[in-house]
Amino acid sequence: MDDDVLTTLKLLIIGESGVGKSSLLLRFTEDTFDPEQSATIGVDFKVKTLAIDGNKAKLAIWDTAGQERFRTLTPSYYRGAQGVILVYDVTKRDTFTKLENWLNELETYTTRNDIVKMLVGNKIDKDDREVDRNEGLKFARKHSMLFIEASAKTKDGVQCAFEELVEKILQTPGLWESENQGQKVRLGDQEHARPGVCGGYCSIP
Repeated sequence: MDDDVLTTLKLLIIGESGVGKSSLLLRFTEDTFDPEQSATIGVDFKVKTLAIDGNKAKLAIWDTAGQERFRTLTPSYYRGAQGVILVYDVTKRDTFTKLENWLNELETYTTRNDIVKMLVGNKIDKDDREVDRNEGLKFARKHSMLFIEASAKTKDGVQCAFEELVEKILQTPGLWESENQGQKVRLGDQEHARPGVCGGYCSIP
């Protein structure tokens, strides 16, 4: 059944409680949005297959509770991850300032130095913005992250966030090939095959 799947990737979604991690995941995997989405208890987990430049990757996406009381799950959660999405709420500055803590945790527990990071400023559909887009972009560049602003509610930027992250992982030698011996795939020739799919949302530092 999975014969045409190139690789399986472990992705994480991290950030403060209430920033919309589960909503982003639900929008991406099931194309649904629940305004009454309850807080995640422990860890949620979803699988979705994504095609990038003709290569299929199966994504195992781990969604974590942002609350402190679930931090005991942390080491196993980070182990072996190839990509991580850090989420903040553009209408709540404290969720942005606490990103440093999440990056420190990532540094502490991740088992790969070349893990690909994507910063997502969520809830851009709301009017009461507290974090400017340029601030997010600057922070992402400082920490060598991809960056996008998104809205799980309106779909804006959601698909693109995951696609850009996976594409970057597949373009990073050694990050996934070691899991699939002998399956060497040249992605370089196709790098520019998808001009502007993200309509100016994505910024790669």
